[in-house]
Amino acid sequence: MSLNIDQIALHQLIKRDEQTLELVLRDSLLPTTQAVSDLVEELHRIYSAKSKAFGLFNPESELAQTLRECRDGQQDFLAFSRAATGRLRDELAKYPFAEGGIVLFCHYRYLAVEYLLIAVLNSQSSMRVNEQLDISSVHYLDINHADIVARVDLTEWETNPESTRYLTFLRGRVGRKVADFFMDFLGASVGLDTKAQNRGLLQAVDDYCAESSLDKAERQNYRQQVYSYCNEQLQAGEEIAIEELARELPPLGEKNFREFTQEQGYELEESFPADRSTLRQLTKFAGSGGGLTINFDAMLLGERIFWDPVTDTLTIKGTPPNLRDQLQRRTSGQ
Repeated sequence: MSLNIDQIALHQLIKRDEQTLELVLRDSLLPTTQAVSDLVEELHRIYSAKSKAFGLFNPESELAQTLRECRDGQQDFLAFSRAATGRLRDELAKYPFAEGGIVLFCHYRYLAVEYLLIAVLNSQSSMRVNEQLDISSVHYLDINHADIVARVDLTEWETNPESTRYLTFLRGRVGRKVADFFMDFLGASVGLDTKAQNRGLLQAVDDYCAESSLDKAERQNYRQQVYSYCNEQLQAGEEIAIEELARELPPLGEKNFREFTQEQGYELEESFPADRSTLRQLTKFAGSGGGLTINFDAMLLGERIFWDPVTDTLTIKGTPPNLRDQLQRRTSGQ
């Protein structure tokens, strides 16, 4: 992995009681040892593989201001990280769920792009067996489950300040308040809406097929082609590129797909990340609620599966064998 660490700093927040978050600040940057390099490479790999939201700094962002000063040489990276950790502690202290953790700031380069990664990492305990077969306790950083993480694409931020996607962050699994306090700390707002872009793509595909008067089989075949391209991009870690997608698809009528989206004003970005759950709607219907979960191929609608919108009734002709077996055993028992 061609990842080069420029500077890295670690600090700590310790929760002493319900009202106290103690600040422990390093007096020097962390030396770039092999262990440190392995940690950052693993963090980069895990973070890159996760679904992320996009954001941008607010005009009044204190973090952005001090980061600019750091980039301009007005203050060093250690001072920047120490001051930022203090602000993070102040934001966290506003919330009753506040916990401690290791606060990491890392400035690194990957594939000619500069990044600033900010993460709050929790420690976990486990057991180890040494060479003498003695058992002892060991503490480790649980980076696989880190959910308080943000990354600034410094290259994008400085070369394209109007961008709405130079900052990415994880929304967190333990409630929206976590995302709220971290966004307040960053002084950032939500930027590019990935799900909205994917929903817009799906609507454009349906409208494009409708304008071309395709029959049901032709429409579904076209959706399948769109899904195949998007899924390949997702698996490769690449974004959906509208122009590239249009080249992959056969044009319907006089306009290709890209020309159609531009003329109809769908406001799609030239490229954007794929959203797996949204893209599944190209080939499947799925939903759950009230103890019921249903998932079926789109081609089955109108053939084996029928929906009556007046009564909101779904009729299924021919159940899967394993489901039919369960139903027969349960009903015969009654």
